Amino acid sequence: MDEGNKNNAIESQEEEQDTEEDLLTWVVPEFDTPPKTKRWYIVAGFLALLVLIYAIYTSNFLFALIIIIAGVILVLSEGQKAQKVTVSLTEEGLILGRKFYDYDEFKNFAIVYKPKQGTKNLYFEFQNFFRHRITIPLEDMNPLKVQEILSDYLEEDTDRTDPPLSEQISQLLKL
Repeated sequence: MDEGNKNNAIESQEEEQDTEEDLLTWVVPEFDTPPKTKRWYIVAGFLALLVLIYAIYTSNFLFALIIIIAGVILVLSEGQKAQKVTVSLTEEGLILGRKFYDYDEFKNFAIVYKPKQGTKNLYFEFQNFFRHRITIPLEDMNPLKVQEILSDYLEEDTDRTDPPLSEQISQLLKL
């Protein structure tokens, strides 16, 4: 095959991918920012100060530096608004913003729907143990419709009935 035909074949494949039909699409915030009160900042600052004093007392200056950097990052990130990200389920995989994930990369999916607790999330676990799970809020989407579409491509983790512990702790601490 000559160079011109190769380029035409590549362009037609790219056009097919660009025109791939989305089975379901919705928009979510890039990250969750729980509201923090003045009291939260006072308690967090006091705890950080105690840990910083302990780190200096034990001559663990690297730990002290890490505490200071974490505090600076926390303060700087507070003013940022979450961008809106488009989520699309296609026949080939998941599109999250500009990132595409093939269904083959995932081990399973789970939907945790607990309206009284305000939890309505979709979770994707990767095949690769070292990759962190993806959590996507379902917002106003019907969880049964999402489940119906994904069950054609992935196994559902029916054992997951609650959000992961790390997410529960993060919500509790408002991080």
